[in-house]
Amino acid sequence: MTTPPTPILRLTDIHRSYNVGTDVETEVLHGISLALQPAEFVALKGPSGSGKSTLLNIIGLLERPTSGLLEIAGQPTQSLDDAGLTKLRGATIGFVFQFHHLLPAFTALENVLLPSIIAHGTATAAAEANARELLARVGLKGAEYKRPGELSGGMQQRVAIARALSLRPRLILADEPTGNLDTVSADEVFGLLREFNRDHGSACLIVTHDPRLAAGCDRLVELVDGRVVSD
Repeated sequence: MTTPPTPILRLTDIHRSYNVGTDVETEVLHGISLALQPAEFVALKGPSGSGKSTLLNIIGLLERPTSGLLEIAGQPTQSLDDAGLTKLRGATIGFVFQFHHLLPAFTALENVLLPSIIAHGTATAAAEANARELLARVGLKGAEYKRPGELSGGMQQRVAIARALSLRPRLILADEPTGNLDTVSADEVFGLLREFNRDHGSACLIVTHDPRLAAGCDRLVELVDGRVVSD
């Protein structure tokens, strides 16, 4: 009998409240349970205020849930200290945001090398070769030494994707990655994420309002008022 793969992500009864213990305590996530398997490509949608960003921050180990169990690659996270969370995040998760958050004084190549420098204290020759290959794969060969201000919005987002993929993460979290792009650039960015999902088996969880992009995912999870209403 074949043992099923360990989910790359498992949420069990996740609650998140703010201002706990005060008169204005507010719960924004109400018992979220969700699992992602390796190589799944999943869209997360919901109206503004539904809790999508809070949920993504919890999955990305940027916020802690008030209660519930979060496991990343089979590792329970509730007992990890901040250093342990940082190490797990760096080893497992790649982030792509709507606003690319590139460092303006750094070249495209230096921005892609940042995760490697943070993880290992330096950029090795192998890391630089990998960064150059990633930039070529996202269509930016020849733009390695351009700074973000010299690149279009779509090109900057491609740099951000190359950066997110530089350590070959097992889980990619993308928060409205095409939200400020035109249709052609949005399709290119989505195609790049799909390509890495296929080639490397990275699971992807993409927050999007774009029904076209959501339709291109393997699975659609809908969040309303802090609850999963369809999956």
